[in-house]
Amino acid sequence: MKFPAPRVLFRAASATVLGWLAATFPASAQEVTLRLHQFLPAQANVPTNLLHPWADRVEAASGGRIKIERYPAMQLGGTPPQLIDQAQDGTVDIVWTLPGYTPGRFPTTEVFELPFIMTNAKAASMAYWDMFEEHMKDGEFADVHMIATWTHGPGVIHSRQKVEKLDDLKGMKLRAPSRIVNTLLGHLGATPVGMPVPAVTEALSRGVIDGAVVPWEVAPSVKIEELVSHHTEFAEGQALYTATFVLAMNKARYEALPDDLKKVIDDNSGRELSGLFGWTQEHYDGPARQLAVDRGNSIVRLDAEATAAWKEASQPVIDGWIEEMNGRGLDGQALVDEARALIAKYTQEQ
Repeated sequence: MKFPAPRVLFRAASATVLGWLAATFPASAQEVTLRLHQFLPAQANVPTNLLHPWADRVEAASGGRIKIERYPAMQLGGTPPQLIDQAQDGTVDIVWTLPGYTPGRFPTTEVFELPFIMTNAKAASMAYWDMFEEHMKDGEFADVHMIATWTHGPGVIHSRQKVEKLDDLKGMKLRAPSRIVNTLLGHLGATPVGMPVPAVTEALSRGVIDGAVVPWEVAPSVKIEELVSHHTEFAEGQALYTATFVLAMNKARYEALPDDLKKVIDDNSGRELSGLFGWTQEHYDGPARQLAVDRGNSIVRLDAEATAAWKEASQPVIDGWIEEMNGRGLDGQALVDEARALIAKYTQEQ
Protein backbone atom coordinates (compact mmCIF):
# COMPACT_ATOMS: atom_id res chain seq x y z
CA MET A 1 0.00 0.00 0.00
CA LYS A 2 1.13 3.57 -0.57
CA PHE A 3 1.24 5.61 2.59
CA PRO A 4 -0.03 9.19 2.52
CA ALA A 5 2.10 12.03 3.85
CA PRO A 6 2.90 11.34 7.53
CA ARG A 7 1.33 14.45 8.95
CA VAL A 8 -1.84 13.89 6.93
CA LEU A 9 -2.14 10.31 8.16
CA PHE A 10 -1.53 11.05 11.81
CA ARG A 11 -3.69 14.17 11.95
CA ALA A 12 -6.53 12.82 9.83
CA ALA A 13 -9.17 12.87 12.57
CA SER A 14 -11.79 15.39 11.48
CA ALA A 15 -13.00 18.29 13.58
CA THR A 16 -16.38 16.55 13.80
CA VAL A 17 -14.87 13.42 15.31
CA LEU A 18 -12.70 15.37 17.71
CA GLY A 19 -15.69 17.42 18.74
CA TRP A 20 -17.65 14.25 19.44
CA LEU A 21 -14.76 12.87 21.47
CA ALA A 22 -14.52 16.06 23.48
CA ALA A 23 -18.24 15.97 24.20
CA THR A 24 -18.19 12.30 25.13
CA PHE A 25 -15.07 12.48 27.32
CA PRO A 26 -14.67 15.88 29.01
CA ALA A 27 -11.25 16.95 30.24
CA SER A 28 -12.13 15.88 33.76
CA ALA A 29 -12.43 12.28 32.53
CA GLN A 30 -8.70 12.04 31.80
CA GLU A 31 -7.50 8.89 33.50
CA VAL A 32 -3.94 8.15 32.43
CA THR A 33 -0.75 10.16 32.00
CA LEU A 34 2.09 8.38 30.20
CA ARG A 35 5.64 9.70 30.01
CA LEU A 36 7.43 9.16 26.69
CA HIS A 37 11.21 9.42 26.97
CA GLN A 38 13.73 9.51 24.11
CA PHE A 39 17.23 10.71 23.28
CA LEU A 40 16.94 13.20 20.40
CA PRO A 41 16.04 16.91 20.58
CA ALA A 42 12.33 17.61 20.24
CA GLN A 43 12.82 19.24 16.81
CA ALA A 44 14.62 16.22 15.31
CA ASN A 45 12.93 14.22 12.57
CA VAL A 46 11.79 11.19 14.58
CA PRO A 47 10.13 13.11 17.42
CA THR A 48 8.60 15.67 15.06
CA ASN A 49 7.28 13.32 12.38
CA LEU A 50 6.80 9.98 14.15
CA LEU A 51 6.56 10.17 17.93
CA HIS A 52 4.59 13.38 18.44
CA PRO A 53 1.99 12.62 15.73
CA TRP A 54 1.63 9.10 17.15
CA ALA A 55 1.11 10.48 20.66
CA ASP A 56 -1.38 13.06 19.35
CA ARG A 57 -3.32 10.30 17.63
CA VAL A 58 -3.46 8.18 20.79
CA GLU A 59 -4.64 11.14 22.84
CA ALA A 60 -7.37 11.97 20.32
CA ALA A 61 -8.52 8.36 20.01
CA SER A 62 -8.80 8.11 23.79
CA GLY A 63 -11.10 11.11 23.95
CA GLY A 64 -8.63 12.89 26.19
CA ARG A 65 -8.42 10.07 28.72
CA ILE A 66 -4.78 9.38 27.82
CA LYS A 67 -2.26 12.20 28.08
CA ILE A 68 1.25 11.52 26.75
CA GLU A 69 3.95 13.79 28.14
CA ARG A 70 6.94 13.97 25.78
CA TYR A 71 10.46 14.22 27.18
CA PRO A 72 13.21 14.64 24.56
CA ALA A 73 17.00 14.58 24.88
CA MET A 74 17.05 12.36 28.01
CA GLN A 75 15.33 15.06 30.09
CA LEU A 76 14.21 12.49 32.68
CA GLY A 77 17.80 11.43 33.29
CA GLY A 78 20.01 8.53 32.37
CA THR A 79 21.78 7.78 29.10
CA PRO A 80 20.40 6.43 25.80
CA PRO A 81 21.55 2.86 26.54
CA GLN A 82 19.51 2.97 29.77
CA LEU A 83 16.20 3.75 28.05
CA ILE A 84 15.12 0.13 27.62
CA ASP A 85 15.70 -0.48 31.35
CA GLN A 86 13.65 2.62 32.16
CA ALA A 87 10.75 1.07 30.26
CA GLN A 88 11.22 -2.29 31.93
CA ASP A 89 11.45 -1.02 35.50
CA GLY A 90 8.76 1.65 35.15
CA THR A 91 10.99 4.68 35.59
CA VAL A 92 9.12 5.95 32.53
CA ASP A 93 6.12 4.58 30.69
CA ILE A 94 7.19 4.55 27.03
CA VAL A 95 10.60 4.80 25.37
CA TRP A 96 11.96 5.12 21.88
CA THR A 97 15.40 3.57 21.63
CA LEU A 98 17.81 1.34 19.72
CA PRO A 99 18.26 -2.23 20.95
CA GLY A 100 21.78 -1.89 19.57
CA TYR A 101 22.64 0.56 22.34
CA THR A 102 22.86 -2.48 24.65
CA PRO A 103 25.20 -4.76 22.67
CA GLY A 104 24.28 -8.43 22.52
CA ARG A 105 21.20 -8.10 24.69
CA PHE A 106 18.69 -8.40 21.86
CA PRO A 107 20.52 -10.64 19.40
CA THR A 108 17.61 -11.50 17.12
CA THR A 109 17.07 -7.83 16.22
CA GLU A 110 20.62 -7.76 14.84
CA VAL A 111 19.62 -9.78 11.79
CA PHE A 112 18.19 -6.56 10.33
CA GLU A 113 21.45 -4.67 10.96
CA LEU A 114 23.54 -7.11 8.95
CA PRO A 115 25.15 -5.65 5.81
CA PHE A 116 23.07 -5.51 2.65
CA ILE A 117 20.04 -7.25 4.22
CA MET A 118 17.49 -4.46 3.90
CA THR A 119 15.98 -3.05 0.70
CA ASN A 120 13.94 -0.18 2.09
CA ALA A 121 12.79 0.82 5.55
CA LYS A 122 9.10 0.06 5.12
CA ALA A 123 9.70 -3.54 4.02
CA ALA A 124 12.40 -4.14 6.62
CA SER A 125 10.23 -2.68 9.38
CA MET A 126 7.24 -4.86 8.59
CA ALA A 127 9.50 -7.90 8.42
CA TYR A 128 10.99 -6.87 11.77
CA TRP A 129 7.51 -6.82 13.36
CA ASP A 130 6.74 -10.28 12.03
CA MET A 131 9.97 -11.65 13.44
CA PHE A 132 9.37 -9.84 16.72
CA GLU A 133 6.05 -11.64 17.10
CA GLU A 134 7.53 -14.99 16.11
CA HIS A 135 10.87 -14.91 17.94
CA MET A 136 11.19 -11.95 20.33
CA LYS A 137 7.83 -11.17 21.94
CA ASP A 138 8.07 -13.92 24.54
CA GLY A 139 11.87 -13.97 24.59
CA GLU A 140 14.17 -10.95 24.32
CA PHE A 141 11.33 -8.44 24.77
CA ALA A 142 9.18 -10.37 27.22
CA ASP A 143 9.62 -7.67 29.87
CA VAL A 144 8.07 -4.83 27.83
CA HIS A 145 4.91 -4.25 25.84
CA MET A 146 5.92 -3.53 22.26
CA ILE A 147 4.20 -0.82 20.26
CA ALA A 148 6.35 -0.72 17.11
CA THR A 149 9.58 -2.12 15.68
CA TRP A 150 11.26 -0.48 12.70
CA THR A 151 14.45 0.45 10.89
CA HIS A 152 15.70 3.64 9.31
CA GLY A 153 16.54 4.01 5.63
CA PRO A 154 19.84 2.99 4.04
CA GLY A 155 22.87 3.85 6.15
CA VAL A 156 25.26 6.40 4.65
CA ILE A 157 28.97 7.05 5.29
CA HIS A 158 29.58 10.71 6.18
CA SER A 159 33.28 11.56 6.35
CA ARG A 160 35.93 14.24 6.21
CA GLN A 161 37.74 12.38 3.43
CA LYS A 162 36.06 10.98 0.34
CA VAL A 163 35.19 7.27 0.45
CA GLU A 164 34.84 5.63 -2.95
CA LYS A 165 36.52 2.25 -2.48
CA LEU A 166 37.18 -0.09 0.41
CA ASP A 167 40.80 1.01 0.78
CA ASP A 168 39.63 4.53 1.56
CA LEU A 169 38.28 3.30 4.91
CA LYS A 170 41.65 2.16 6.24
CA GLY A 171 42.55 3.95 9.44
CA MET A 172 39.42 6.12 9.34
CA LYS A 173 37.70 6.51 12.72
CA LEU A 174 33.97 6.15 12.11
CA ARG A 175 31.11 6.32 14.58
CA ALA A 176 28.79 3.30 14.54
CA PRO A 177 25.42 2.76 16.28
CA SER A 178 25.68 -0.90 17.29
CA ARG A 179 28.04 -3.82 17.73
CA ILE A 180 27.09 -5.30 14.35
CA VAL A 181 27.98 -2.08 12.52
CA ASN A 182 31.14 -1.76 14.63
CA THR A 183 32.10 -5.26 13.55
CA LEU A 184 31.32 -4.44 9.93
CA LEU A 185 33.37 -1.25 9.85
CA GLY A 186 36.30 -2.95 11.56
CA HIS A 187 36.18 -5.81 9.09
CA LEU A 188 36.19 -3.36 6.18
CA GLY A 189 39.29 -1.61 7.48
CA ALA A 190 37.97 1.37 9.44
CA THR A 191 38.46 2.00 13.14
CA PRO A 192 34.94 1.79 14.58
CA VAL A 193 33.91 4.02 17.47
CA GLY A 194 30.62 3.09 19.11
CA MET A 195 28.52 5.96 20.46
CA PRO A 196 24.90 7.12 20.61
CA VAL A 197 24.00 9.59 17.89
CA PRO A 198 23.69 12.64 20.22
CA ALA A 199 27.43 12.38 20.88
CA VAL A 200 28.38 12.65 17.20
CA THR A 201 28.43 16.46 16.98
CA GLU A 202 31.01 16.93 19.71
CA ALA A 203 33.06 13.91 18.57
CA LEU A 204 33.33 15.32 15.04
CA SER A 205 34.01 18.85 16.28
CA ARG A 206 36.88 17.66 18.47
CA GLY A 207 38.33 15.30 15.89
CA VAL A 208 37.63 12.23 18.00
CA ILE A 209 36.13 10.66 14.87
CA ASP A 210 36.69 11.25 11.15
CA GLY A 211 33.10 10.53 10.22
CA ALA A 212 29.95 8.64 11.08
CA VAL A 213 27.49 6.21 9.62
CA VAL A 214 23.93 7.45 10.04
CA PRO A 215 20.91 7.72 7.74
CA TRP A 216 20.41 11.02 5.98
CA GLU A 217 17.34 11.99 7.98
CA VAL A 218 19.15 12.18 11.30
CA ALA A 219 22.17 14.09 9.95
CA PRO A 220 20.79 17.63 10.36
CA SER A 221 19.90 17.08 14.02
CA VAL A 222 23.60 16.52 14.79
CA LYS A 223 24.93 18.96 12.11
CA ILE A 224 26.77 16.29 10.15
CA GLU A 225 26.44 18.06 6.82
CA GLU A 226 28.18 21.07 8.41
CA LEU A 227 31.01 19.07 9.99
CA VAL A 228 32.00 16.81 7.09
CA SER A 229 32.20 17.39 3.34
CA HIS A 230 31.80 13.88 1.89
CA HIS A 231 28.96 11.36 1.83
CA THR A 232 28.94 7.84 0.36
CA GLU A 233 25.77 6.06 -0.72
CA PHE A 234 25.24 2.64 -2.27
CA ALA A 235 23.31 1.35 -5.28
CA GLU A 236 19.51 1.55 -5.27
CA GLY A 237 17.95 -1.12 -3.07
CA GLN A 238 21.30 -1.91 -1.43
CA ALA A 239 22.14 -0.72 2.08
CA LEU A 240 25.48 -1.03 3.82
CA TYR A 241 23.53 -1.33 7.06
CA THR A 242 20.50 -0.13 8.95
CA ALA A 243 19.73 0.20 12.65
CA THR A 244 16.75 -1.16 14.54
CA PHE A 245 14.40 0.81 16.77
CA VAL A 246 11.64 0.01 19.23
CA LEU A 247 8.80 1.99 20.74
CA ALA A 248 8.25 0.05 23.94
CA MET A 249 5.94 0.48 26.94
CA ASN A 250 6.25 -0.64 30.53
CA LYS A 251 4.37 -3.93 30.64
CA ALA A 252 2.68 -3.44 34.00
CA ARG A 253 1.55 0.05 32.98
CA TYR A 254 -0.05 -1.33 29.82
CA GLU A 255 -1.71 -4.24 31.62
CA ALA A 256 -3.17 -1.89 34.25
CA LEU A 257 -5.04 0.12 31.61
CA PRO A 258 -8.80 -0.40 31.31
CA ASP A 259 -9.70 -2.53 28.31
CA ASP A 260 -10.94 0.37 26.20
CA LEU A 261 -7.67 2.26 26.66
CA LYS A 262 -5.67 -0.88 25.95
CA LYS A 263 -7.58 -1.01 22.68
CA VAL A 264 -6.51 2.56 21.90
CA ILE A 265 -2.88 1.53 22.32
CA ASP A 266 -3.42 -1.69 20.37
CA ASP A 267 -5.10 0.15 17.51
CA ASN A 268 -2.00 2.34 17.26
CA SER A 269 0.55 -0.48 17.39
CA GLY A 270 1.78 -3.33 15.23
CA ARG A 271 2.99 -4.17 11.74
CA GLU A 272 1.30 -1.33 9.85
CA LEU A 273 2.53 1.27 12.33
CA SER A 274 6.03 -0.21 12.16
CA GLY A 275 5.97 -0.01 8.37
CA LEU A 276 4.69 3.56 8.51
CA PHE A 277 7.42 4.59 10.95
CA GLY A 278 10.10 3.06 8.72
CA TRP A 279 8.61 4.63 5.60
CA THR A 280 8.31 8.03 7.27
CA GLN A 281 11.87 8.00 8.53
CA GLU A 282 13.21 7.10 5.09
CA HIS A 283 10.90 9.69 3.49
CA TYR A 284 12.82 12.42 5.30
CA ASP A 285 16.17 11.24 3.92
CA GLY A 286 15.53 13.38 0.84
CA PRO A 287 15.23 16.81 2.48
CA ALA A 288 18.23 16.08 4.72
CA ARG A 289 20.31 15.00 1.72
CA GLN A 290 19.39 18.22 -0.06
CA LEU A 291 20.95 20.23 2.76
CA ALA A 292 24.30 18.59 1.99
CA VAL A 293 23.82 19.23 -1.74
CA ASP A 294 23.03 22.89 -1.06
CA ARG A 295 26.26 23.23 0.92
CA GLY A 296 28.24 21.91 -2.04
CA ASN A 297 29.29 18.71 -0.27
CA SER A 298 30.55 15.76 -2.30
CA ILE A 299 28.08 12.87 -2.60
CA VAL A 300 29.46 9.60 -3.99
CA ARG A 301 26.85 7.13 -5.24
CA LEU A 302 28.45 3.73 -5.80
CA ASP A 303 27.06 1.86 -8.79
CA ALA A 304 25.91 -1.76 -8.74
CA GLU A 305 29.35 -3.14 -9.62
CA ALA A 306 31.14 -1.16 -6.91
CA THR A 307 28.43 -2.00 -4.40
CA ALA A 308 28.84 -5.69 -5.20
CA ALA A 309 32.50 -5.49 -4.12
CA TRP A 310 31.48 -4.05 -0.75
CA LYS A 311 28.79 -6.69 -0.41
CA GLU A 312 31.27 -9.50 -1.06
CA ALA A 313 33.72 -8.02 1.43
CA SER A 314 30.95 -7.84 4.06
CA GLN A 315 29.84 -11.47 3.78
CA PRO A 316 32.20 -12.69 6.56
CA VAL A 317 30.33 -10.43 9.00
CA ILE A 318 27.10 -12.26 8.19
CA ASP A 319 28.83 -15.63 8.43
CA GLY A 320 30.32 -14.69 11.80
CA TRP A 321 26.95 -13.57 13.15
CA ILE A 322 25.34 -16.83 12.04
CA GLU A 323 28.04 -18.80 13.83
CA GLU A 324 27.63 -16.69 16.96
CA MET A 325 23.86 -17.19 16.98
CA ASN A 326 24.36 -20.93 16.56
CA GLY A 327 26.56 -20.81 19.65
CA ARG A 328 23.70 -19.16 21.55
CA GLY A 329 21.35 -21.97 20.66
CA LEU A 330 19.65 -20.05 17.86
CA ASP A 331 19.56 -21.07 14.20
CA GLY A 332 21.47 -18.16 12.71
CA GLN A 333 21.07 -19.18 9.08
CA ALA A 334 17.34 -19.70 9.52
CA LEU A 335 16.99 -16.19 11.00
CA VAL A 336 18.88 -14.65 8.07
CA ASP A 337 16.82 -16.63 5.56
CA GLU A 338 13.56 -15.66 7.25
CA ALA A 339 14.48 -11.98 7.39
CA ARG A 340 15.47 -11.95 3.73
CA ALA A 341 12.29 -13.75 2.68
CA LEU A 342 10.04 -11.39 4.63
CA ILE A 343 11.85 -8.29 3.36
CA ALA A 344 11.54 -9.60 -0.20
CA LYS A 345 7.83 -10.28 0.34
CA TYR A 346 7.06 -6.80 1.64
CA THR A 347 9.29 -5.16 -0.98
CA GLN A 348 7.34 -6.88 -3.75
CA GLU A 349 4.02 -5.83 -2.22
CA GLN A 350 4.86 -2.13 -2.38
